[in-house]
Amino acid sequence: MKRPLTVAFQGEHGAFSEEAIRQHFGDEVATLPCHAFEDIFQAVDQDRATFGAVPVENSMAGSINKAYDLLLEYDLKVWGEIFLRVRHNLLAPPGTRLEDIQEVRSHPQALAQCERFLNRHGWRARPWYDTAGSAKDLAENPVPGVAVIASQLAAQIYGLEILAPGIEDLVFNYTRFFIISRGEPPYAENAKTSLVFATSHSPGALVACLNEFASRGINLTKLESRPRRNRPWHYVFYLDFEGHWQDTPQREALVALLARAAFVKLLGSYPAATMPQLHNGAQAELLQI
Repeated sequence: MKRPLTVAFQGEHGAFSEEAIRQHFGDEVATLPCHAFEDIFQAVDQDRATFGAVPVENSMAGSINKAYDLLLEYDLKVWGEIFLRVRHNLLAPPGTRLEDIQEVRSHPQALAQCERFLNRHGWRARPWYDTAGSAKDLAENPVPGVAVIASQLAAQIYGLEILAPGIEDLVFNYTRFFIISRGEPPYAENAKTSLVFATSHSPGALVACLNEFASRGINLTKLESRPRRNRPWHYVFYLDFEGHWQDTPQREALVALLARAAFVKLLGSYPAATMPQLHNGAQAELLQI
């Protein structure tokens, strides 16, 4: 009997990561909550989950360094990517009115991303360990005058009412996720490739590596440096480029990169995701709150 597909994620049920998983795999997918990013990688590596969904960067907050460090550490491949439009919602137990609220709980990043909304109402912001966790805890122990900021999925799971949808200060708030798994992903036509490499510590070394892509007309979509853990003041570079590593220009660029770089690790070639569109009236909705 075939084992059902299970996707591991960090956080409680109802986390934005789980919302991204449902967007990508559908509502019927089985999910496995994990305490930390390391637990996601271990669950996939030990075959307790088919895939893992790992947030790697946010359009406002930038890259999530821990995720990139783990991609270098574990022998797992990127099988796909997800762009999730993050919509923060004000949730409270049924029967709560906006005028009843005095305190709002959520993850510090969610509170920061809804700061203008909170200040406009004069509510006290209280940091919590997790967005979905704040919803779960409030549903289990309702407190008069307390609301939380979490996803629409969290509201459904924990039986809370959405008092105000889309309360984030900026509507262009997206998080990019990698779907990780064991083995090699199947070939994809509209592909993107991610890798990590290090150069020799010499003038022009990085430029020479990047020119291998430019000279073949390959578009780079991301380049970011991270410190090498075992060599102080030396760096590794995370690179995304358009195309599959098996395509001729991309394959030739990788062969040339291998000759120039100190090391190269291919993280995976996978179907490139499209950005979700803002629904009609999103900006107007935000201004009316």
